[in-house]
Amino acid sequence: MFSLRFNNISLQTVIGSKMDVSRRIEEYLAGPEELRQAIAGMTAAEIDAAPIPGKWSTRQVICHIADFEPVYADRMKRVIAEENPPLLGGDPDVFAERLAYEQRDLEEEFQLMTAVRQHTARILKSLSADQFQRTGIHSRDGELSLATLLDRITHHIPHHIQLIQEKREALNA
Repeated sequence: MFSLRFNNISLQTVIGSKMDVSRRIEEYLAGPEELRQAIAGMTAAEIDAAPIPGKWSTRQVICHIADFEPVYADRMKRVIAEENPPLLGGDPDVFAERLAYEQRDLEEEFQLMTAVRQHTARILKSLSADQFQRTGIHSRDGELSLATLLDRITHHIPHHIQLIQEKREALNA
């Protein structure tokens, strides 16, 4: 199983001002370019290789990230717009199995990530720091604030960049 669990660190303790919110949003916006840099120079064969048994290929990782960008954007929008909305979970392994990861174009995946983050960031930038305390109820994780959702998706790409680096090292071993 390749499910990801992030700790429940909440930005409620980190975000205390509009400046802190702005910094977090800029980190969020930087993610797709950081991911591009992490795969720079990899060949198609390296991107499709799964050098660590039981782990996804780099292509599968990128498709996974792209699939969950709109999921997180939807969750954040619901928390902003609705009162304590339900937030559905998703099984990354089922997505990987059924959503043609091996056939997907990486440039399209990057375009999706970038567009979703730019769109969502414009909305997030319009909010007060207090609005990041709004919550929804996740089907698996329970109550999550907008701050926590933003923190999780902001750290999603760096988390996977570490895993991509491990793949690169295994390919060069």
